[in-house]
Amino acid sequence: MIIHAIETADRECIEEQQLKGLRTTLSHVFKNIPFYREAWEGRGLHPSMIQDFSDLKKLPFTEKKDLRNHYPFGMMAAEKKDLLRIHASSGTTGKPTIIGYTSKDIESWAEIVSRAIAAAGGSPNDILHNAYGYGLFTGGLGIHHGSEKLGIAVIPASAGNTERQITLIEDLKPDILCATPSYALNIAEKMLEIGKNPRHTSLKYGILGAEPWSEEMRNKIENILDIKACDIYGLSEVIGPGVAIECHEAQDGMHIAEDHFYVEVIDPITMENVADGVDGELVFTSLQKEAFPIIRYRTGDIASITREACKCGRTTMRMSRVKGRIDDMLIIRGVNVYPSEIEHCLMQFKQAAPHYQLVIEQNGSRQDVILYAEITEDTYLEMKGNLNCTAAEDLTEAIQLRLKNYCLVNMEVKILSPKTIPRSEGKAVRIVDLRNKELISQPIQK
Repeated sequence: MIIHAIETADRECIEEQQLKGLRTTLSHVFKNIPFYREAWEGRGLHPSMIQDFSDLKKLPFTEKKDLRNHYPFGMMAAEKKDLLRIHASSGTTGKPTIIGYTSKDIESWAEIVSRAIAAAGGSPNDILHNAYGYGLFTGGLGIHHGSEKLGIAVIPASAGNTERQITLIEDLKPDILCATPSYALNIAEKMLEIGKNPRHTSLKYGILGAEPWSEEMRNKIENILDIKACDIYGLSEVIGPGVAIECHEAQDGMHIAEDHFYVEVIDPITMENVADGVDGELVFTSLQKEAFPIIRYRTGDIASITREACKCGRTTMRMSRVKGRIDDMLIIRGVNVYPSEIEHCLMQFKQAAPHYQLVIEQNGSRQDVILYAEITEDTYLEMKGNLNCTAAEDLTEAIQLRLKNYCLVNMEVKILSPKTIPRSEGKAVRIVDLRNKELISQPIQK
């Protein structure tokens, strides 16, 4: 369902609206945020010098460290008295990033999330089960208010307490499930575990995001829950969920809310813009935000963009599925690889369950990466619980060969019995770094 004119506007109209928003935002930022004003003046730049989007590259990038260096309110363009809400991103590697919203920001956010839910198949009078976390994390409240804006009833389940989630789904009969992909799968597997059929629910659509996931993972989720699953993208620093979403008709790239955000894709090494269709780092610039506008923000997310027409009728730019984050990229004997690429290989095997972890260990001067992968319940029974049998050895070798041919990496693979890897109630832990004694990630239950 298309609910806003911008979704089907021609490219000239979209860019005209974007440029108007850019000029207003640059003036707002220059006037109200000393960090930007000083950075631009240091380069001899003024907002009046940015005449079109080709001039935008004259401005420096904004990085996560800049936000943390100005914690908590140094990057706000609005006074505290004008803030209606404050969220924060994860602070696991330092101070959290504080994000403020005015009443207009909250209204804008709800509007773009309502568009996103409609694109993914939602419509007024539906019921939406929201299993994203509430609180400082933007996921839960962002989806919540966007749903209400569209006229959808929200079940604010939040994350965790999986058996309660199942009871709510059975009793309240929602049409839409919102969760991380790994937690959606966790809910389905828990249903099977307690003797319920996850395909026999009222659910029709899934709006899943907040972590990278492969097409193979989508197929697993759609099959086990009998739903159509769409990828949603957003990050707190930009606004939260709803920045981009797949349409349920095509499921072929996420439509970006271009009236609110201008997107660039850069080579993270050269910092130069790359062509459409080429993977690079996503860079976002706010076009309408009041409290926390952000200019040329390096997200760390790897994806590509396309301006090709979509069969759903929308004309907005689409971004690909996020391949991974720059800081999640593994270098294995000189080869760069992302966890999502390894997941793609692993999910080619019907014997493999969609639960795995990559463990980094220090072996003298060498860093080794080991793939721990669960097998399915049926496979485990066929092997009679013997992970040293010939079938297990053959599967291990086949996975290693697929990784070598597709990802160009030689990696040790260890298969595990079902339910060995800890299940997630939020974002799945895919990388466990044992090089650091102060291990933060939850390790495999060996």
